[in-house]
Amino acid sequence: MELRDALQGERSFIREQRVNAYREHAESVPDAHWQALARALASEADNQPGVELIVAVIDGNIAGSVALFPADSDAYEGNVDRVDYPEIRMLAVSPEYRGKGVASALLKECMARAKSSGCKAIGLHTGEFMTNAIKLYEKLGFKRLPQYDFQPAGDGITVKAFRLSLEG
Repeated sequence: MELRDALQGERSFIREQRVNAYREHAESVPDAHWQALARALASEADNQPGVELIVAVIDGNIAGSVALFPADSDAYEGNVDRVDYPEIRMLAVSPEYRGKGVASALLKECMARAKSSGCKAIGLHTGEFMTNAIKLYEKLGFKRLPQYDFQPAGDGITVKAFRLSLEG
């Protein structure tokens, strides 16, 4: 598996791949919530200054991607206060590549990049219905920060905040 920065010409493919990777959750949330999530995944938020779009490539194919937003950026388009650490967003792995360590590799790459740039912590948010993702984050040492939770669609579905200390 190769981890690298996405090329400009790969961005539209990556955005489509993100939506397709999350599509399995469309049935478990209200339609309005799914539509809001799909818009966020397909958005060009990853074009903001300082955002690193990282891909995992297996056998020449993009297996997954993640966006690493710099500290003090508007990673969630006004839904969350700005924080003094980078935020991991839009982690997505194509279904055919799941179970091969792609998500873990992308998360660890984000953690390494944040640490090497002098950051003391890294954060992320995920929908409460993303139970497998939450298990992975907790396994890697991320801790809940409920004060940064939000409900983007106003439908009672919470997007949960997590943070990992990079010190020590």
